[in-house]
Amino acid sequence: MARKTARRKLALWAGAAAGALSLLGAEGASAAPALKTPERTRPNIIVILFDDVALMDLGAYGGEARTPNIDRLARQGARFTGYRTSPLCTPSRAMLLTGLDNHRAGAATIEEILPPEMRNRPGYRLRIEPEVLTIAERLRAEGYRTLMAGKWHLGHGPGELPDGQGFDRSLALDASGADNWAPRPYMPYYTEAPWYEDGRPAKMPGSFYSSDLLVDRLTRYIDEAPAGRAPFFAYLALQAVHIPVQAPARYADGYRGRFDGGWEALRQARTARARQLGLLPDGAAVDGFSPDARDWDALPAHERRIAARSMEVYAGMIEAADAAIGRLMQRLEARGELDNTLFVVTSDNGPEPSDPVHQRGMGLWMRTHGYAWRLEGLGGPGSLNYIGREWAEALAAPGRRYKFYVSEGGIRAPLIVSGPGVAPGRRIDGLTFVTDVTPTLADFAGARATPEAPAMDGISLRAVLEGGGGAVRGPNSSLGIEVSGNAALYRGDYKIVRDMPPLGDGRWRLYDIARDPGETRELSGAEPERLQALLADYAAYEARVGVAPLPPGYTIQKQLTANALARQAPLLAALAGVLALVVGGAGLLAWRWRRRGRGGA
Repeated sequence: MARKTARRKLALWAGAAAGALSLLGAEGASAAPALKTPERTRPNIIVILFDDVALMDLGAYGGEARTPNIDRLARQGARFTGYRTSPLCTPSRAMLLTGLDNHRAGAATIEEILPPEMRNRPGYRLRIEPEVLTIAERLRAEGYRTLMAGKWHLGHGPGELPDGQGFDRSLALDASGADNWAPRPYMPYYTEAPWYEDGRPAKMPGSFYSSDLLVDRLTRYIDEAPAGRAPFFAYLALQAVHIPVQAPARYADGYRGRFDGGWEALRQARTARARQLGLLPDGAAVDGFSPDARDWDALPAHERRIAARSMEVYAGMIEAADAAIGRLMQRLEARGELDNTLFVVTSDNGPEPSDPVHQRGMGLWMRTHGYAWRLEGLGGPGSLNYIGREWAEALAAPGRRYKFYVSEGGIRAPLIVSGPGVAPGRRIDGLTFVTDVTPTLADFAGARATPEAPAMDGISLRAVLEGGGGAVRGPNSSLGIEVSGNAALYRGDYKIVRDMPPLGDGRWRLYDIARDPGETRELSGAEPERLQALLADYAAYEARVGVAPLPPGYTIQKQLTANALARQAPLLAALAGVLALVVGGAGLLAWRWRRRGRGGA
């Protein structure tokens, strides 16, 4: 913490000395010449991060949910079709906010699935490393107000929450998720829903709806200073559509019957729209469902109804978030700041396949925490709703698999950038990555390079956003990703990918991702030399960023169970103690009753 504080002071001093008008090009391999922008034109910046939203969930990408406000931003700005992120939330958020690979930033994976052998290793401490600068720190050094509301999941305690990472004001959920209607946990890994405001435990309302709460709080922070006094950077990290999938009935009811055809019909419809929108090349194949996926038509009618309703709630949750975003845009317009605000809208990874409800022991946990899973009230207060694996596979179309995996369904996500300096109606197809966001925002804001901080891995996208031609990345540049053993590397039109069990087998596969984004034609046998070249690139990537080997027999599912049990051990021990007292007390009473009975005889 002391190192970070000292570095932040140095950055502030360096920024002031450099002058307020210099602009940063991209740090790293694709640095651009410095540009000049008058002080008064520095844009406000709002980054809106959805949680577990698939590539085609938003209306601008052909989704079923109504998202008029986000669609408006897409029409007025740029829509990316080749954007990739990591397959899990913490690594993605670390890269989004720093511009560094997740291992270099300090968040190689998520704590819920971290093996104990890897804790406290460099890159695996699961908080932003002291020497790393966030975009909030970079922009605060330039005079920006820095604001945040939503899920954090990037460290705990003093110095690791948003107030210690460059944010002036923040309402942060220090967990992977929580109930959207009340301040309570959503899974046995957590004993509470830890909300913090400006680094201190927050007094939360007894009931609320998360998207409305977060936008209202962010709007309050924005309104704490008059319009035009200083630009602001705001990070809105929504809970939509993370488990529990919940939405006000007035939104969910607008999709009644929309998903009654089942997950096979949804995946087919999305694939067809992907072709129409150019997200899938003509003639390209797509993968089907996992071999053990359930047949929709074979399900009992009541199971189909609750499954369809879960998706109605899912779409309603996205629409509710869009409506809250619309209110934020209206407030900015009333302040006269909408036209000078740069928006980024994206997702941290692909759709969530997990079914928390039917795990062993969840029935008791749900009853003790006020949750139910039933058709009546599904998605409302007290409902632990989820969509499950088959819907996740359908939503991931035209990609393969989903969250947790680095197949395209897990990491190909929407990205919309809109605002001053962005050419309207742009579609950008080149390979872009989550690490590109911070250098792009720093470039638009005129932030100076900070030589004392690690150089960013991402590149600035400003040139292509302003309408410049050319590819985002050169044909020979490689881009690696690794999270908990699931790994990939892109170079030019090709990708190698390794998915670990239970769905994968840990073997590397080669795909021509430009012509086969569905990853249906494996090319390792046909092009062994290309495979070896990309494997060599990946080995160099692992060495550069510090990927650590997993312990033998590791799987995400086993580790999650083990870590959840370890977290709940004190509570389980207390319950065991209470049970022992109850049993012991009952035994003592029975013994006394027997003695009394013998004495009476």
